[in-house]
Amino acid sequence: MKTSATNRRVHQLMTAITEQKLNPRPDFQRRMVWTNEDKLNFLFTVVHGYPFPEIYVCAGSLNPDTGAATEYLVDGQQRVTTLYQYFKGLPDLRLGKGLLPYSKLTNEEKEAFLEYEVVVRDLGKLPIEEIRRIFEIINSANYALNSIEVKNARYAGAFKKFCEGVAERQEFRDWKIFKLSDVRRMQDLRYCLVLVATFLSTYFNRDDEIQDFLERYNESFEAGESLSIEIDGTFEFIRSLTLPPTSRAFRKTDIFSLLVEVHRALYKRKVKLDKVRAADRLLKFFAEVDAVANGFRSESNEFAEMYYKSTVRAAIDRGNRFRRGEILQSILDADYAPQLKFFVPSESENEFEKAEELGEGDY
Repeated sequence: MKTSATNRRVHQLMTAITEQKLNPRPDFQRRMVWTNEDKLNFLFTVVHGYPFPEIYVCAGSLNPDTGAATEYLVDGQQRVTTLYQYFKGLPDLRLGKGLLPYSKLTNEEKEAFLEYEVVVRDLGKLPIEEIRRIFEIINSANYALNSIEVKNARYAGAFKKFCEGVAERQEFRDWKIFKLSDVRRMQDLRYCLVLVATFLSTYFNRDDEIQDFLERYNESFEAGESLSIEIDGTFEFIRSLTLPPTSRAFRKTDIFSLLVEVHRALYKRKVKLDKVRAADRLLKFFAEVDAVANGFRSESNEFAEMYYKSTVRAAIDRGNRFRRGEILQSILDADYAPQLKFFVPSESENEFEKAEELGEGDY
C-alpha cells in the first residue's frame, strides 16, 4: 500500500470539518471516550507547540459532476474533534484553569493555534472494508490484544482508575490471587472491573456489562468514595476470618464470590455477621467442597456438590455465579435461605465427570 504524508495546518482541518469535506466520525470510528481531562491535556500539547502523532485520512465520496470530494478520518478522531470543540467553543469541552477559551485569545495566539501543523497520512482511495481493517490494525498494539487490553487502550476514565486501585490491594498479593501472567495481560484489572461492577449491580454474564460501566462512569465516578469504604470493610471482614492460606476461599473463583457475598450481606442486606461463626461454617463448607472435588459425594451438605460444579464448568456464566453466591450467602448467614428454585440438576450421569475434567473455572 502506497501512502503519502503531508503537513496540514489546524485551520485547514477546521475548515474542512465545517464545510463537511472531512468526516471525523465515519461509522467505523469508535465513540468518543476521552475524558475532559484527556482533552485538556491534549490541548496543552497543541497550545505549547508540542507535536503529536500523525493522523490518517482516506478518500471518501466524490461527485463526478461538481468535483466536490470528501475525506474520512481513519485515525485521530478524538484529537481532531477536541481541536474543533475548542475552536468552536462547544459545550462538550469544559475548560479549566490555565487555558483560555479560543475566543479570548489574542490574535497572535489564535494565529499560532490555527497555524499549528499536523502530520496527515493519506491512505488514498480504498474499499471501505479495507479501511475498516486498517483502522482496527492502527488501534491495536498487536494482533493478540485481549478484550481488556483493548478497553484499557480506549478508556482512561474514573471507573477504570478506581478499579485499578482495587486491583492493587495488598490482599490480592497476600492471597496470591493473580499470577504474573495475569498482571502482564491485565487480567487483574479485568477481574476487578467485573468485581466492582457486581458490587454496584448484581451478577451478570461473563464481562458483558463492563463496557457499559466504563462508558457510564468514564468522566466521573461519584459513588467511588462511599464504595471505597464498603470495599475496605469487605476485605477487612474476610481478613478477620483468618482462614488458612491453603483454603479454597483464596482461589480466584471462590474469593470473587466470597467478596461479593460479604459485601452484599454487610452493605446491601445490612446483616451483622458473626465472624467466628462465619469462619467455622466456611471452613467446614469448603472442606466438603474439596472432598467433592476429590471424588466424594457430600452427604451432610447438599450444596457442596452444586457449588463445586458451578466452579468448574462455565464458572463465569451468570447462573453459576448466582448459585455460588446464594450458597455462600447462606453459609455466611445461617438465617438466609438460598434462592435456588430455578436450578435443575443435570439428568446426565456423566455431567459431573465432564465438569471435573475441565478443571477449575475462572470466576
